Amino acid sequence: MKELTHPLDKYLRQERLPHIWCPGCGIGTTLGCFLKALDESGLNPDKVVMVSGIGCTGRAPGYVNLDSFHTTHGRAIPFATGMKLANPELTLVVLSGDGDLFAIGGNHIIHAAARNVDLKVICVTNFNYGMTGGQVAPTTPLNSVTTTTPYGNTIYPLNLVWLMASAGAVYVARWTIVHVHLLIRSIKEILQKPGFCFIEVISPCPTCFGRRNKFPRGVDMLNYLRKNSEIKPNADLHETGIDLREDSKIIIGKFVDIERPQFNPMAELPEE
Repeated sequence: MKELTHPLDKYLRQERLPHIWCPGCGIGTTLGCFLKALDESGLNPDKVVMVSGIGCTGRAPGYVNLDSFHTTHGRAIPFATGMKLANPELTLVVLSGDGDLFAIGGNHIIHAAARNVDLKVICVTNFNYGMTGGQVAPTTPLNSVTTTTPYGNTIYPLNLVWLMASAGAVYVARWTIVHVHLLIRSIKEILQKPGFCFIEVISPCPTCFGRRNKFPRGVDMLNYLRKNSEIKPNADLHETGIDLREDSKIIIGKFVDIERPQFNPMAELPEE
């Protein structure tokens, strides 16, 4: 009997499987979308590098059959920047979580976007620090319960797509793991686009966040995302903040797709 194989097996380190993500988590779906996009992009995998920081999403580079690096907490962006500057032929993909990229790593990602460093950043947002027990994160919606906000979060969350657009990213989009075909298409676009590109992926975390906030199963959050997501390309980014009330909408789509000069530290200064 012929052994059955998956068309994306060639991109995975089979000896590392099965993965350790919880049932209902969306990180595996996000990784699958990235691998599908990479397969369809025509890029040479030997020239693609994946970098992450610390957290549940940070496990992803350990499963891919690419050059990959699991860096220290919050430092995926400067590490990837160094690799890109050292070897501009590489396509640098940063796949990490909202806590890693926008808490301890927040300063790095803002300035990388402002400089327009040629990085492809995919941020999995699950509204908490899932790996370390479900603490409050920069994206935790108002009134949401976490282990460190047992009476509800009182701090306004960061609007990641607005932040990245205002910092100067040339490509900004947000999708959910329900919208896999749109996410795949969006990842294909950033793999081919020069400059700092950012995609936010809204994902369930049933184990740490969901069970404290009326989404105890992965399917509960999926149903919410399916019902409450509104595709609104080129939306006013002031209106794209996220809360998880029953009647609220999560605005998704491609919001920014522009051109501007990439960061080049060797460029000559303009004459006065």
